[in-house]
Amino acid sequence: MERDGPLDRATFLAGIAPACEPVVLRGLCGEWPATRAAAESRQALFACLGDFDSGQVAEAFVGDAGIAGRYDYAADLDGFNFVREAMPLGAALARIGAAADTPGDASIYVGSLPVEAFLPGFEREHRLAALPDAAVRQHVWIGTASSVACHYDTFDNFACVVAGRRRFTLYPPDAIGDLYVGPIDFTMAGQPTSLAAGAAPDDPRYPRFATARGRAITVDLEPGDVLYLPKLWWHSVEATAPFNMLVNFWWDEFASGSDAPYTSLLLAMIAISERPERERAAWRAYFDHYVFRGRGHPLAHLPEAKHGALGPLAQGNYGRIRAQVMRWLRGG
Repeated sequence: MERDGPLDRATFLAGIAPACEPVVLRGLCGEWPATRAAAESRQALFACLGDFDSGQVAEAFVGDAGIAGRYDYAADLDGFNFVREAMPLGAALARIGAAADTPGDASIYVGSLPVEAFLPGFEREHRLAALPDAAVRQHVWIGTASSVACHYDTFDNFACVVAGRRRFTLYPPDAIGDLYVGPIDFTMAGQPTSLAAGAAPDDPRYPRFATARGRAITVDLEPGDVLYLPKLWWHSVEATAPFNMLVNFWWDEFASGSDAPYTSLLLAMIAISERPERERAAWRAYFDHYVFRGRGHPLAHLPEAKHGALGPLAQGNYGRIRAQVMRWLRGG
């Protein structure tokens, strides 16, 4: 789905967010100061960023010419095919600029840099009206032509192209079983990645990936374009120009409190995943009934006054259930 023109908070909440589907928002960040500076020249963009640079040391991903900018695991998951180097952001920008002028040489990028730490004040001039007022984290990604392995995020995302071009290849959350996901505790940048999506076509190790490939959505973004990417959608990201910059916003649009769903997933893994198949099936039925609620509220047959702890979370039940869970986890 694509949409042009401005996007305010009310329109986003009513017409886009509930579907939990990606949407391309053409030109939505085209009037940002950084986007306008990048359209003028790379030097103008660097000067714009320099006005906010706090001097913090960033971690850069650096790959030799042999990887052609494709950051990934090394063979047999034995390490990675790139190195990490620490350097001030200004030095990183200088190296990125030099590498961009020699395409085909070494690649370098700095990614997921929190704006509040590295570019304080930048966010005030680079906002989106569709975002909530609080609990939003802004990050920047700057580098040469590169490809980031297919992964998912546990937050909703606005990905905003400031300079260069980005190609996103998207897979829906329920494609996970066909993506051949790697380790969850040995990752390149925090999130598990799909081993199949970055492999050669028709790799015999990943026969089910053909199904996922048939469901892939490819999105090409130009400077000023924004991709709304709901949480848990798989995405590989290619920065296809010699020099590229992206700003993204992460937040949880439907959070009921401070607890993340991923925490519940990990707890369920250790509590349920190695039980007998028939017991796992029984717990699945209970999760479907109480958590996923495909048939509606589990106590819809009772008056709302009798729903007790299963009443609305905002009416104190969030805290009551959480307190009970914490007591159980502490052995109480």
